[in-house]
Formats: sequence, structure tokens, C-alpha cells
Amino acid sequence: MKKWGEKPYRSLDYELKRRYGGKLYKVALDAGFTCPNRDGTIGYGGCSFCSGGSGEFAGDRRDSIETQIEKGIAGLTRFKASGYIAYYQAYTNTYAPTAVLQEVYEPAFLHPQIDVVSIATRPDCLDDDVIRLLASYQKRKPVWVELGLQTIHERTAEKIRRGYQLSCFTDAVSRLRQIGIEVIVHVILGLPGESTEDMLETIQWLNRMDLQGIKLQLLHVIESTELADWYQAGMFQVLTMEEYVKLICLCIGHLSEHIVIHRLTGDGPSSRLIAPEWSTAKMQVLNAIHHELKVQGISQGCLERDTYDFRTDNFV
Repeated sequence: MKKWGEKPYRSLDYELKRRYGGKLYKVALDAGFTCPNRDGTIGYGGCSFCSGGSGEFAGDRRDSIETQIEKGIAGLTRFKASGYIAYYQAYTNTYAPTAVLQEVYEPAFLHPQIDVVSIATRPDCLDDDVIRLLASYQKRKPVWVELGLQTIHERTAEKIRRGYQLSCFTDAVSRLRQIGIEVIVHVILGLPGESTEDMLETIQWLNRMDLQGIKLQLLHVIESTELADWYQAGMFQVLTMEEYVKLICLCIGHLSEHIVIHRLTGDGPSSRLIAPEWSTAKMQVLNAIHHELKVQGISQGCLERDTYDFRTDNFV
């Protein structure tokens, strides 16, 4: 079994230590943006699972970015950090005129303790002006862009009201890679109506893309979302812990070795979490995943198949 450090997969922790000689911690920021899927440009209310732009753990948007960075670093002083990642997390962080983007990005690029700037956004919010702006910032510090894909299957994308076609994602990845920016894809496991084969098809398809990282996210049902209404109406079931552990191990086995794994489960706001309740025991879940990998002898890429035909949406 191939190992990356102490783990059978290429973790973000391993990769950061390899590049920077130590651990970098994320400072999650809320720059006060919204989303075209919430303000009426594409739709209202966001994706069916969205509870607040994925920014539940970000800084306080009433504070300036400078203040959020300082508060975030101060809250991490108990850890022995080699540096920090400024993570523009809440909502769509390229959804504004470039003058506004410059105003909110500049503090991170000026801060001496910030080594990397990571920007979460949608692939349909990367016009030419934004790409040029990101290219200029990439010359100053490494820039990562995190794109919320969730699934390659258009039927699921329509159901969760993602608001863009798969071709938009592939175009965004290509344009970002042309300017040397690392791309991280966000995938949700356990979306309503998706089978294990569906989810593995997403992983296999992503193996053929020029991606540098992936976040594998357990589906959380959060209060005041459309997904919560579906769940409470009995329209779908969430994964059990045992099902998720087996699924995530299969995903790791099928995932290409060139992609860094940034996340294996994820957190939901406990005060608003409806299901699955077991997901709040994050260390227990991670320990179960590591145990299952060891028992099954699975390491990243050991099950990879390169015969997936994305044109027919099938393995061949």
C-alpha cells in the first residue's frame, strides 16, 4: 500500500508540509458577497442544500478583511503554524466588479503571515476581467480557486438547482489552469437520487481533469433549506456512517494520485444540523475511515479505472 506520510492518501496536510516544511492553517473569511443563485440573477434561495453560502465558520462580515485575518490568526496561536491560508469562503467570492474584488483581496496579499490565498466561487462567475485579476495576484502569492461542482450528473444538478452546465465547469478549469492557478473541486456525496456508481463516475471523470485538489463532502441536511423540506417529507435518506465510510474508501481508491485530498467529510453547523447526527463526531468518522482503508488495503488510486467515457456517462 502506497503511503503519503502516515496516510494511504495524498492529504492536504502532507502536501503543505512537503511544500512549506510545516503546517499551514486556514483563516476563513466572509467578504460580504452574495451569489447569483440567491440574488435573482440565476435563481433565488441558492442551491437546495445551501444554508448560507458555506460560510458558517467564516469570520464576521461586519469586520474588515484585515480584522478578520488578525482575529483568525489570533484564534490559531495555540497551534504551531508555519503560516496561514487566507480562505475566502462565504458565498461566491468572485461575484463582484474587479475594483471591489481588489479591495477585499489586497489585505491577504499584503499580510506577511499569509502564504496562500484560496478563493471559493462558482465556475460561472469567472469572466475575463476576473481571470486577468487573478493572474496578476498569482504573480504575488499562490492562488487557489475552489469550484463547487458537487456532481457531474446533469439530472442531479438540475434537481439541486446548481444553476450551470458541466461544460461551464470544464471551461473554468481550463481558463484557470492557463494562468497557473491551482483548482480545487468540491464534491458532495449522498445527493438525493445518486447511487454509489453515480458518485464513482464523478470521481472517475474528475481524474481526467487538470485538477490539483478535491474536497469530498458528506451531504448535510441543514435547517431552513429546500433539502430539509425534502428530507422531512421522506423524499430521500441520508447515508449511515457505515455506508459513508465504505463509500469514501471507494472514492479514495478510485481517485487519481495526482489530486490532493483537502477534505474527507466536512462540518455542518451543529445548532442547525438535522441529519446525519453521527457526522458531528468528526474524529470518530475519520478514525473509522482510516481503519477501513487499512482493513481493505485501499490506497489512493489503487482502484483507478481510466476507461470512463464521459460522453456516454458510462464505464466502457
